[in-house]
Amino acid sequence: MKATEMPDPAVKLTPVDVQHKEFKKAIQGYAREDVDQFLDEIIETLEAHIEERGRLLGNISELQDKVSHFKAMEDSLRSTLVLAQRTADELKASAHKEVDLIKQQARVEVDDELQGLKQQIIEARADLQRVLDKTSAAKHDLRNFLSRQLQLMDEVAPGIKTAS
Repeated sequence: MKATEMPDPAVKLTPVDVQHKEFKKAIQGYAREDVDQFLDEIIETLEAHIEERGRLLGNISELQDKVSHFKAMEDSLRSTLVLAQRTADELKASAHKEVDLIKQQARVEVDDELQGLKQQIIEARADLQRVLDKTSAAKHDLRNFLSRQLQLMDEVAPGIKTAS
């Protein structure tokens, strides 16, 4: 960590603190060069740990961003899946309604055609009955006519016998 950088609040002892720490001189104290060398090692180690901590915090932040992104994607996919399922259900229901409507229309058309055919049958039967009635009447009229003709023949030629 450079002297111009802000100290990390989680770190209680900074490299700058170690660098500026002065020790009192004492008789038969430690060798100054050894202490300075050890302090330099401490400073390097602290700086390395602070840099590593910063890098790890950056990684954590990046990973948290990725997790948030993936959670958002998951939510979006889940919403899309729910929407797709809802749409599929609506399409299925709509198709069933359409099939029912087509069936109903087909039934109505068949019923109408059946009614038309029944009416044609009724009319054909009525026509047939009229023809039968006319035929029967014509036969009756023909019999009457022939009967009168025979009577007239008997009256005109009473002595002629018919071969039976």
